Amino acid sequence: MDWESCNKMLLGTWVGGFIHSVTQVALVVQLTFGPNEIDHFFCDVHPVLKLACTDTYFVGVVVTANSGTITLGSFVILLISYSVILVSLRNQSVEGRRKALSTCGSHIAVVIIFFGPCTFMYMRPDTTFSEDKMVAVFYTIITSMSNPLIYTLRNAVVKIAIKKLWGKKVFWNSGKEWGVII
Repeated sequence: MDWESCNKMLLGTWVGGFIHSVTQVALVVQLTFGPNEIDHFFCDVHPVLKLACTDTYFVGVVVTANSGTITLGSFVILLISYSVILVSLRNQSVEGRRKALSTCGSHIAVVIIFFGPCTFMYMRPDTTFSEDKMVAVFYTIITSMSNPLIYTLRNAVVKIAIKKLWGKKVFWNSGKEWGVII
């Protein structure tokens, strides 16, 4: 990939994120609110809409369409890019294909772990389910925590260290101190 394409993608991401955020903020700012405590872990648009003292049907539809478009659009772009990568692998060596598929496998795992819950949260009508909090924790915390783990396990040095660790026996206790039987 050349620098011009990279810069265009970066600019597109920034502009898309800015438009998405400004749209949602503009829709929510015009509402009047009652209570000031949301029934959620963080200040997300759908829980904030529940606090509004006015009819939020139209705002909910626009927010859902906006978020759904961003989520689905990003997911489709990722699927297209992975398809292009997989098609281009036909011309590579067996070792090259193995390395590329290993990298793509990690990326696809992260994409599925992230976009699954996001799809559940943002590509549905503006309704509240009891599972919303759990799903929100999953895609904000669990995905972020698993990302480094998934990519770290691909590192050859880490793989060797884990194999060595698994090859050792279980901990033993000599009465005063703990140790490892090698």
